Parts: sequence; C-alpha cells; structure tokens
Amino acid sequence: MLPLSLLKTAVNRPMLVELKNGETYNGHLVSCDNWMNVNLREVICTSRDGDHFWRMPECYIRGSTIKYLRIPDEVIDMVKEETSKGRGRGNMGRGGRGKSTFGGRGRGGGGRGGGGQNKQRPNKGQKREFE
Repeated sequence: MLPLSLLKTAVNRPMLVELKNGETYNGHLVSCDNWMNVNLREVICTSRDGDHFWRMPECYIRGSTIKYLRIPDEVIDMVKEETSKGRGRGNMGRGGRGKSTFGGRGRGGGGRGGGGQNKQRPNKGQKREFE
C-alpha cells in the first residue's frame, strides 16, 4: 500500500496533518499531488503549544513540511479492497522472458560489428586457403 494511493483515496475525508514545526491542521482533503502537497478545506489550525487556534476556509500545505498524516481507518480499508481487486487481473502483458526483436542480451549476434561467433574472416584482398 503506497502513501500516495492512500492520500488519493482520502479525498473529501477528514484528516489531521502535523507539520515538522509542531503545528497541526485538521480539515477535509481537497487534493494532493505526487510531492504530497495537500489542499485542505474547513481547516482548524492549532499552534505548536496548543494554546492558539485558527479557523480557515482553506489552506495549502507543502509536502516537505509534513511530519505525519492521520486519516480515517475506513480509507485504509478502501485501499486494501482496491489492491486486492487489482491483484487478480494478471500481468497485462508485462514480464516474461523471451527473445526480443533485436536478440536481447547475452552472446547473440546482434549489435554493431558482430556476427556473434568468433570466426576469423579474411580481410579484403587477402588470399583464402581451402582445406
């Protein structure tokens, strides 16, 4: 289970975000991106010492400042259901070892200047000897 898949499933759900500086933000997740930047709505911000509170209609939190996120347990259950459904689908054409169009790796004869087998070939103008 990846953190970003959890976050994307948690959209429109309440969550708590604690920052590295100790402030906490309680609100509903509006959106998130690949850097874990989050937009919250209906936010209550609590100061580091817990003495001061602010109510904000919305806020943006940069992902690199986040210490941890707390999301409802139901979101975790939803993500578990999605991943269990996804695992039964098969490989969808991925994986497998086979020979590619260009011969793949190994000792093959592909690539620049190579025939693959170590045969001595005479240079131009060189006389060939036959047995």
